[in-house]
Amino acid sequence: MAAFKPTKVQILPKLGEKVTEDKLYWKNYKSPVQIKEFGAITKIDFSPLSPHNYAVTASTRVHIYGPHSHEPMRSFTRFRDTAYGGTFRDDGKLLVAGSEEGIIRLFDIGGRVALRQFTGHSKAVHVTSFLSDGFRVVSGSDDLSCRVWDVARSVELSSLTEHTDYVRALAPSKLNPDLFVTGSYDHTVKVFDMRSGSSVITMQHGQPVECVLLYPSEALLVSTGGRYVKVWDLLKGGQELVSLRNHHKTVTCACLSSVGKKLLTGSLDRHIKVYNSSYKIVHNFDCDASILSMAIAPDDEVLAVGMTNGVLSVRHRKQMNQKDRETFSRRRRGPSYRVFVKGKNFVPRQDDFLVSKPVKQYLQMYDKQLKSFEVSKALDTALQTWRQTNKPDVTMAVIIELNRRGTLKNALAGRNEQSLTKILNFLLKHIFDPRFSRTLLMVGDIVLDMYQQVIHESPVVERLLQRLMEVLGREAELQQELMQVLGILDTLFASMTPRKEIPALAPPPAAQESQLQAA
Repeated sequence: MAAFKPTKVQILPKLGEKVTEDKLYWKNYKSPVQIKEFGAITKIDFSPLSPHNYAVTASTRVHIYGPHSHEPMRSFTRFRDTAYGGTFRDDGKLLVAGSEEGIIRLFDIGGRVALRQFTGHSKAVHVTSFLSDGFRVVSGSDDLSCRVWDVARSVELSSLTEHTDYVRALAPSKLNPDLFVTGSYDHTVKVFDMRSGSSVITMQHGQPVECVLLYPSEALLVSTGGRYVKVWDLLKGGQELVSLRNHHKTVTCACLSSVGKKLLTGSLDRHIKVYNSSYKIVHNFDCDASILSMAIAPDDEVLAVGMTNGVLSVRHRKQMNQKDRETFSRRRRGPSYRVFVKGKNFVPRQDDFLVSKPVKQYLQMYDKQLKSFEVSKALDTALQTWRQTNKPDVTMAVIIELNRRGTLKNALAGRNEQSLTKILNFLLKHIFDPRFSRTLLMVGDIVLDMYQQVIHESPVVERLLQRLMEVLGREAELQQELMQVLGILDTLFASMTPRKEIPALAPPPAAQESQLQAA
């Protein structure tokens, strides 16, 4: 008797998006580490210097975390009310933060007491930052003004009051110490020049602006507000280049990665979206709550996200230590050839005899049941929940094998409520998959023929059978319409095809002679 041949599982093409280098790059993050803060996290900022500690502003304090620490390394708690906008200076030695009381405080990273206090705003200061020279601080407040302060003398240098609503977004220029960009709830984004003392470019975002971001070249500007993410060309006077609407709720924050300068946006819909240079989404992160703030380390090793429920979510990039590298290289190395006498590069000659060792065949459970002609059990094994979800191609291979043997009806017959429910759920889930539809439509017809006339006590089975009948009826209508369309197209193509002219046949020789005589 011939040996049993196991069921051949076809490798089917996977549906969905292609796996790209960008997707692989952004999937290479570990599961997030969650740290509970005292309130909603409104600002996260990474130090530009290694080891890239980051400041987290929440409630009435600003915490400094290390890249791998789960406890704050340092805390600044000299705030009487809610703190906002903790931001590092370019050298990573100073930090500035605003507050609900309208006071701006300047801290030394190595100390605890505020080095400077800037007073002048009459309402809450939500955004603060250093200008690129490091000696001036700019702030935006709910009193509709933006103010510039001198760090050394602790005095106000300028006050700009062109906005007509709360100023909630700020981005200083890294290339010019006299330029900075502000965004306001009056739906405008303004570029201010300290040399002229006023705005030089004004852009209409169309929604309350939550965040502004400059690209490193500072030719492009990103503004977020409402459901929109807009990109502006500053070299053309603030012309709008792209308007993205991929979030379902307000987009609250944005940042740029150091590798490839990918744009990341976070929203109240709990999603972080990663865009490539063509502003197409290449990856998506999901969070547990609405996102208020987000920042990524300068080396892309850490992605920190602050949420409305006071949870700080930190994702670290996967790194292989020396032991893992050795294990990985050992696993990838081929078999050891020291046990062979001939050596690794031996090539057999033409008159050599090859003695092969028979390979032991290991059968899957459904193959063992098929070998024992237990077709119903084989189908039950193929319809296990984990296999339906992760490997539906295996389930389809067993169904195709049963149909080839002519025992598919026997395997489907005599089902109880539980097993019939599994079959119906699998049919309804995968019947529209183009890889499986032809076979599953046939299986659906067989199931309806067997169980349509049977009175079921279970309302679940009746409902699933009714849905299957509707699906098959809809599919039959679609097939009929498709055949009609194909017939119309065939007629059109036939009418458009040019006909070749058939050359006239030459008269026989006798006819040619008679024509010549007549002439």
